[in-house]
Amino acid sequence: MIRTDALDQLPVRTAVPALERALDHRGVAVLCAPPGTGKTTLVPLVLAGLTGGGPVRRVVVAEPRRIAARAAARRMAWLIGEQAGGRVGFTVRGERVVGPRTVVEVVTTGVLLQRLQRDQELAGVDAVIIDECHERHLDADTVAAFLLDVREAIRPDLRLVAASATTDAEGWARLLGDAPVVEAQGVSHPVEVVWAPPAGPVRPPHGMRVDPALLTHVASTVRRALAEREGDVLCFLPGVGEIGRVAAQLAGVAAEVLQVHGRAPAAVQDAVLAGSSGSRRVVLATSVAESSLTVPGVRVVVDSGLAREPRTDHARGLSALTTVRASQAAGRQRAGRAGREAPGAVYRCWEQAEDGRLARFPSPEIKVADLAAFALQAACWGDPDASGLALLDPPPAGAMGAAREVLTAVGAVDADGRVTDRGVRMSRLGLHPRLARALLDGAAEVGGRRAAEVVALLSEEPPREYGDDLAAALRTARRGGDGYAARWRQEVRRLSSSVKDVGGGSGPDDGAVGLVAALAFPERVARARGEGAFLMVSGTGAELRDGSGLRSAPWLAVAVADRPAHAASARVRLAAVIDEDTARTAAGHLRFAGEEVRWAGGDVVARRVERLGAVELSVRPLREPAPELVREALIEGLRREGLGLLRRTRETEQLRDRLAFLHRTLGAPWPDVSDGALLDRTEEWMEPELSRARRRSDLARIDAGQALRRLLPWATGEAARLDELAPERIEVPSGSRIRVEYGGAQPVLAVKLQELFGLQETPTVAGVPVLVHLLSPAGRPAAVTADLASFWRDGYRAVRAELRGRYPKHPWPQDPTTVEATRFTKRARR
Repeated sequence: MIRTDALDQLPVRTAVPALERALDHRGVAVLCAPPGTGKTTLVPLVLAGLTGGGPVRRVVVAEPRRIAARAAARRMAWLIGEQAGGRVGFTVRGERVVGPRTVVEVVTTGVLLQRLQRDQELAGVDAVIIDECHERHLDADTVAAFLLDVREAIRPDLRLVAASATTDAEGWARLLGDAPVVEAQGVSHPVEVVWAPPAGPVRPPHGMRVDPALLTHVASTVRRALAEREGDVLCFLPGVGEIGRVAAQLAGVAAEVLQVHGRAPAAVQDAVLAGSSGSRRVVLATSVAESSLTVPGVRVVVDSGLAREPRTDHARGLSALTTVRASQAAGRQRAGRAGREAPGAVYRCWEQAEDGRLARFPSPEIKVADLAAFALQAACWGDPDASGLALLDPPPAGAMGAAREVLTAVGAVDADGRVTDRGVRMSRLGLHPRLARALLDGAAEVGGRRAAEVVALLSEEPPREYGDDLAAALRTARRGGDGYAARWRQEVRRLSSSVKDVGGGSGPDDGAVGLVAALAFPERVARARGEGAFLMVSGTGAELRDGSGLRSAPWLAVAVADRPAHAASARVRLAAVIDEDTARTAAGHLRFAGEEVRWAGGDVVARRVERLGAVELSVRPLREPAPELVREALIEGLRREGLGLLRRTRETEQLRDRLAFLHRTLGAPWPDVSDGALLDRTEEWMEPELSRARRRSDLARIDAGQALRRLLPWATGEAARLDELAPERIEVPSGSRIRVEYGGAQPVLAVKLQELFGLQETPTVAGVPVLVHLLSPAGRPAAVTADLASFWRDGYRAVRAELRGRYPKHPWPQDPTTVEATRFTKRARR
């Protein structure tokens, strides 16, 4: 029996006619409706013809999370008086509840991606709704791009709706070809904002770490809210670990404490979404409850102000979630949960002054995440660089380059970026390409079942209480009765069905676990370099926590690690013991064996070395290194430490300054003598001395001045004009030959003032007036001018008045332009 009363209460019903008209005319639309208006439940039922009497159509609803997909399907089934699996069903990874009569199917965006790769036409599907598209999950962005391709190329009849819980829909409307935007007004009640910052200092989050002082403050704020307000309390926290710690601090409160997150047991999720049974409730939730789920009974929200976003350190091969300050948009979404059914309140655990400094929106996942899985999806779609995909934000070039390197290393794409048969198979496993490689290659070595067990552990990180030893965590999961172990066993069954269980099934678990982990993350294979300290083949240091049972291991396959802000080494959170043979097998593509000649420690180091990436396996001195390798090492030394390694004199520096001046003033054929230009032309001016050199001391014997003269434009004859165009010295009226300094922006002539008497015009070099530094008889600066005539006319009088009494033995005529220049005192002159 259709629950008409419940359907009629959903505010989105007023926008449904406009949405249907938009789809009839354009086939695409953007639906903006606040949380709780029914966009996720009523709209699919109407478009499928299950309510309202329209024609029956098959509708697929894509949700970003498994918990939301299950909840939406069950809610829609309840609204039409059925159980999930009838006319409304759902499919998430490892679970499919549909039947022959199903016309509305709720799936995760990941499941829809897999379906599109197998069947681009989506045969039998009439409409697709991408829900919560404002959250900018990478899978949702990718699904939208693929569906737009499908509509344009083969299914112009396919209806497409982008559903958003915010009014920031312009970007999606443009992406869908100026699609109509249909807005539904929610029924919202006023929400009072209570600013509740911690009383004491709190360290900002970094990595996965959240200051325990903040969690204690959040727990106390929940207690305060229970005392000051009526109704259930919904508290937002960044992750499962924080939810558990706050729950422990709420022991004894006069309310039922429930935990909602992607790992929560289905029974707990159902209990939260079903509403209160009479007693007050405190629901501790991750951001999954911002917009994807409706939690009835909530009148109060306590917001920690934190969220989790993916981050990737491409240089070190580390990917992890990191704790960040939640955006302003997320704060509005969270606060709105308190005003769904009646007036409410939100307690924000930060200062009001901080609010305006928060980011407006969360970072699009495509901008910050590891893109290996996305790049494989794009390659399978036939667009390896994703340049032809309609995306709100293009993938960063650096991240795509790193992703392509990973895919090439695991054999998923060829040298041109085209997907291989192996890559197609990997894409259909529903795993990150690294884990897909570990499953396929590990199955042949340790057996399909055990490879699946390890990969299932790696695909969802075990709880911290399982420890940091991956092999021990496997044994705990096998005998465990907790929610994680149940999900793990379900994933093992799914993965086992994807690979053949042939060969390699015997032997101890520890070796099998280590091999599979190393196959997944070869760049994180690490060798011990001290108690608890390791060096990964990627070059990143890694450290184990105090008390870890892995601290004495000679080699590790690091499965999970993060690098806290400003830390030199990564922190190992999950790893397996391996031996050197396993390291060589897994990271074989990073092996180097041969002569290595480089600049290190201030000199040429020549050796025969075998290494895995940055980890040296064996080293022997190399007595007769190849001359070309030595030459490259010496040039590297010059690049690092500068041309000061060569023998240089004052004359050398002046010659270089003169040449730099001529190049700057006249250009070619006068050479560029900057460090970079000289190092690019070593064969033109440092040979044959450079090729004869073997070490640092040999460089110190190369006369840089003599070598520089090889760059003079001898072929054109201009070299002979060097002293004419940029003379070392200029003869002044006194007869002295004064050195010209060319090191600055303008040539400088520093000369005693009396030696220029009678000189009307400023001296020039290569047509450029010199900057005259006029000195006192004691050689101290008295004035600076580039226009002598002007100085004699306007500036000399003041200098004469200041210095005549100080230096009475020297001439100070009233008109210096009419007297003879001198470098002597008045007596010596007579």
